[in-house]
Amino acid sequence: VHDAARPFLSGEVIGRVLEALATADGALAALPVADSLRRGEDHVTGSVDREGLWRAQTPQAFRRQALLRAFDAWSGPEPTDEAAVMAAVGARIALVRGDPRLFKLTWPEDFEMAESLARPAREVRMGQGIDAHRWGPGDGVWLCGVRIPHDAALVGHSDADAGLHALTDALLGAIGEGDVGQHFPPSDLRWKGEPSATFLAHAGALVGARGGRILSLDLTLVCERPKVSPHREAMRMSVATILGIDVSRVSIKATTTEGMGYTGRQEGLLAQAVAAVELPSA
Repeated sequence: VHDAARPFLSGEVIGRVLEALATADGALAALPVADSLRRGEDHVTGSVDREGLWRAQTPQAFRRQALLRAFDAWSGPEPTDEAAVMAAVGARIALVRGDPRLFKLTWPEDFEMAESLARPAREVRMGQGIDAHRWGPGDGVWLCGVRIPHDAALVGHSDADAGLHALTDALLGAIGEGDVGQHFPPSDLRWKGEPSATFLAHAGALVGARGGRILSLDLTLVCERPKVSPHREAMRMSVATILGIDVSRVSIKATTTEGMGYTGRQEGLLAQAVAAVELPSA
């Protein structure tokens, strides 16, 4: 007999109560009382010796016909459990080791604890993405799904959105799924001119298929121009919309190299991203 209000029942506890029936008329799972006991209402009026006291749980085990006869003979108020009914007819009830996880769902905080226990074990994984594109002729650049007017464009097979490419690689890296080139090879003409939002949405869908969720994304754009700050919030919202996450989980920053290197000479733009993803533990 088991109480459905105790959902975390293990096969080991069932086995122990059944085994105890070999030498007893019944058996119930129980835990010795570990807390000090006090008697009182709004203040302490006395103590209760906890020696020999047990917290009764379920499951409880009995032979079916004996339990039915005991119920037929019961004449008192509603019993608290089947063990009380059997004990009333003189049955010997064995105590076997229960399980702390067999707590009874009674108060609101019990349900909060149960939800925590029912949640599968999770782990956080990190991924990194780096992408760079050279500047070429054009009148605008796509960054994080936002078109920014500019006197040049980034050159690439797709729309050359280095920000979204770096974020895509960061998510793929966090779940061990390679890089954007493996999923959308430049040799495949299907992806020529493709909006990079397609790539990022694909990576997000793979995270979801693993039972995961995106905790945070942090992107840094390295370039002398264009200025990123006027477009930062639009970029954050674009990334959040593509992935279906709250914008608070998206960080986008920009920096320069003070004229040094290929970004400083305005030959190209560099994007670096880090992703934190929560997944079920392997």
